[in-house]
Amino acid sequence: MNSLSAIERDAIAQPDQGAMLARVLDWAAVNSGSRNLDGLAQMGSLLADAFASLPGEVTLVEPAPVTAVRTDGSHEQIAHGRHLVVRVRPQARLRLLFTGHMDTVFPADHTFQACRWLDEGTLNGPGVADMKGGIAVMLAALEAVEAAGVSPEFGYDVLINSDEEVGSLSSSSLIAELAAGKVAALTYEPSALPDGTLAGARPGSGNFSITIRGRAAHAGRNPEDGRNAIVAAADLALRLKAAVRPGLAINPAKIDGGSGNNVVPDLAILRVNIRPKTLEDQQAATTLLHDLTFDIAMAHDVTVEMHGAFARPPKPVDAAAARLFALVEQAGADLGLAITRKDSGGVCDGNNIAACGVPVIDTMGVRGGSIHSANEYMFIDSLAERARLSALSILRIVERGAV
Repeated sequence: MNSLSAIERDAIAQPDQGAMLARVLDWAAVNSGSRNLDGLAQMGSLLADAFASLPGEVTLVEPAPVTAVRTDGSHEQIAHGRHLVVRVRPQARLRLLFTGHMDTVFPADHTFQACRWLDEGTLNGPGVADMKGGIAVMLAALEAVEAAGVSPEFGYDVLINSDEEVGSLSSSSLIAELAAGKVAALTYEPSALPDGTLAGARPGSGNFSITIRGRAAHAGRNPEDGRNAIVAAADLALRLKAAVRPGLAINPAKIDGGSGNNVVPDLAILRVNIRPKTLEDQQAATTLLHDLTFDIAMAHDVTVEMHGAFARPPKPVDAAAARLFALVEQAGADLGLAITRKDSGGVCDGNNIAACGVPVIDTMGVRGGSIHSANEYMFIDSLAERARLSALSILRIVERGAV
């Protein structure tokens, strides 16, 4: 660590692993599934209290409206929790963005609700890695940077949203607003691999509900007068699946609709997920959806309505992102950590930030694994380790004034 400056040494000495662990245990005890509004409100309050340790304004922001298609083809508004925003030195010349999410994939009625020790260094619990441990890392790193005496020309925003696990639809506009003008961003998803490897490039992701309306008729007396929406939806699903190619993954996931066996069904909703590797692949997928839905409408004499969007654009590693990775990798080396990166098939808020033209590393959180399952775990020693990595990386971005 001979390459560290005095302020860097001071900052990396700050993170208290015991205090960080206590925060994770408190937060993991609260069920904050994406649809558990009471749990999210409780979690938001706990986080607001915790982030009040930073010298900024803490607010809870109302979610943007989001609609979804019901199984009967009508639209409904989906309720979301409020999002935590912290603004520190908003007038500063050099500003960064730090993001995380308070929601988990475990609903209030899930059996996985409590933490337990797998061994003295490994904690199993809901959200301990994804990403209440990551939030603890973020906060400890920012507290360490503040305690070390950072330049007043450095400011930042923090966003902890309540809907990342369900696509960030009610927070995407807030992400874009906060990303504007930022030099770089760090997001605190768990490391891509248990050894601490960072996620590099990511594909995009779009979720679509395609409503097909046909014409009902008696299946025995006059089926020729009907227009079978289920058959049209199945035809569309097969055509979409046939369009899969390298760079474009398409998953027709579910068809809702139909009625009695003696009725030609007049309604079907096809749910599909599409993952383009590049922006060019996303544009090709958009054209494909337009063309195929038009063809299906003509071929089956039905009406077709599409709901959804590419809420997660592809996240390539461009030149600015590569410089940010190099900076973090060097910070890791100076701490005795071998930090590398690997492309990932998953998506997260890092996709949205990158789409705003801001270089981002989105796996600065704890080391762990088995996320989105009852086997989720976190390595305790990664709390302070990753907080030190973040603190050192932040100070070096500030020192450079860029990435």
